[in-house]
Amino acid sequence: MQAATPCDLKFRSTNLTASTARAINLKSKRVNVQCGYRSEPFSFRNGVSVSRADWQSSCAILSSKVASVEDPSGLADKIAVVNGHENGSVDLSLVPVETSNRKLSHVQPLTITDLSPAPLHGSNLRVAYQGVPGAYSEAAAGKAYPNCEAIPCDQFDVAFQAVELWIADRAVLPVENSLGGSIHRNYDLLLRHRLHIVGEVQIPVHHCLLALPGVRTDCVSRVISHPQALAQTERSLDNLTPRAAREAFHDTAAAAEYIAANSLRDTAAVASARAAELYNLQILADGIQDDKGNVTRFLMLAREPIIPRTDRPFKTSIVFAAQERKGTSVLFKVLSAFAFRNISLTKIESRPHHNRPLRVVGDGSFGTAKNFEYMFYVDFEASMAETRAQNALSEVQEYTSFLRVLGSYPMDMTPWSMSPTEDA
Repeated sequence: MQAATPCDLKFRSTNLTASTARAINLKSKRVNVQCGYRSEPFSFRNGVSVSRADWQSSCAILSSKVASVEDPSGLADKIAVVNGHENGSVDLSLVPVETSNRKLSHVQPLTITDLSPAPLHGSNLRVAYQGVPGAYSEAAAGKAYPNCEAIPCDQFDVAFQAVELWIADRAVLPVENSLGGSIHRNYDLLLRHRLHIVGEVQIPVHHCLLALPGVRTDCVSRVISHPQALAQTERSLDNLTPRAAREAFHDTAAAAEYIAANSLRDTAAVASARAAELYNLQILADGIQDDKGNVTRFLMLAREPIIPRTDRPFKTSIVFAAQERKGTSVLFKVLSAFAFRNISLTKIESRPHHNRPLRVVGDGSFGTAKNFEYMFYVDFEASMAETRAQNALSEVQEYTSFLRVLGSYPMDMTPWSMSPTEDA
């Protein structure tokens, strides 16, 4: 058996700037992007976002204390901006347009072009994902945006930056797996970057054991794959390759590519059937995941938010921090704001507050006890176009020092199937 040869398959580093991003050839079939900068924190005047995208993402939540029906003419003065808010009223400083000494331009009539149907969903879109061709993230990108051009990225934050720098139109990234749980790295990146969630997609994870053509299962002395993939196939690997060592790799499809590039006849990979097709490997065993209900949920991200609607099931994602010295007891009040309005929560995730990691507990009479301070991510089943969702967030705003709407987007309502072709 041939010994393994170390091989570094990472993408070539390229420094991305605004000028180089514009010079990218948009016709290329594969673009390898690398981190070029670190996202800087944003600051707003009086808690109000200063760009159009940030203003849209605030979703213009009406205060629950204002009856908009009674005074529809004063709507602009009663809007409470949520993203990065400071409790209190917000002065929008609207300036009327002077038209006394100016000739107004005529309104242009509609043309047939304005009435032409929109392009097919996902066509001509460039969608960034983490991994290499054959990864499950590539399959999620294809399901979310059929006929798109998928752009592989070597890291999660590179996919975020590819959209921010206009190299890609969308990003599709995993946030949770039914067996492995939440992918915390992407939750942190959602808060660090200013992209908006515009959709979700769920795909079943169908693992295969791959090796070079002609290699038998009893000849495999090493199995490589992503740590979660190895954990999700542990019992199957015990039966198929009981004497093989298992080594972690940064990506399932990259493990398959590594074997093919180095002609490793003593090594197998746990990856998708599409990876076997792309890298000319044979499938030693199909469907080796220990749990047949293994599913990963992906989020679709864009530079601009979408307009919430009520004609189909929607989901809204938010992140918030409790007011200072209020502690996690605020969490009960926040959850009550949704429960009283019959809004179902589908997800709640806590992450340590990076800027304020510890909170002093008590009055100091018995020392200085400290607890972790947390940011809370919540998904709930309601559209921001619904009054109940607006009123719920208006109440949540009273208990929090920071509240941001990450996105209000359609739920994944595609028919469910555990067919192995779902990930191909």
